Amino acid sequence: MPLVCTIEMDKTAGITVTVVNADASITQTIVMDGTKIEIKVAGDSATSTITQTSEKIAIACKQFEVTADETITMTSTKASSWTSQDTFSVQSTKDATISSDANVSISGAQNVTVEGTSKVGLTGASTNTLTLESAGATLSTAATLTLEGTSQISAKGAMIEAKADGMMNLEASGIATLKGSMTNVQGSLVNLG
Repeated sequence: MPLVCTIEMDKTAGITVTVVNADASITQTIVMDGTKIEIKVAGDSATSTITQTSEKIAIACKQFEVTADETITMTSTKASSWTSQDTFSVQSTKDATISSDANVSISGAQNVTVEGTSKVGLTGASTNTLTLESAGATLSTAATLTLEGTSQISAKGAMIEAKADGMMNLEASGIATLKGSMTNVQGSLVNLG
């Protein structure tokens, strides 16, 4: 069946262009009423609409795709937001960068996971501090764990326990001090000196 095409012109309602594809149950409509341009494609399962005014372009559809052979650039001078009511994914086949001239905040109502198959680095500015804070924290590795500071390392708590299943070495190239209101040195064999 051929397409049915109509053009309606009205001094008040503007211009309406309609194309009806009865075989596919699809109706395409373009409406220009003097304040906005509306492009609509209506089918049996879904309807997509593009509405353009002098200040805004709105797109409503079931699926929205943007494909470019080269670059895609989006810029706004005001606050911007991107919300998904389902899974949200950002992926790159090469390097990916998230940066801000101000603060960057990442939060999750449940878990937040940062993972790298080669290396994961957390770095604070050389003149500032890096803070990791939690109600409970665990730092573990299947291999060697190293804590190193070029100036000083300090550990403080109501109770500090250091335990080794094998051998433990405590060594200082300078003065070493072990001090407490009561100090116990115990072992099946104790060698001092």
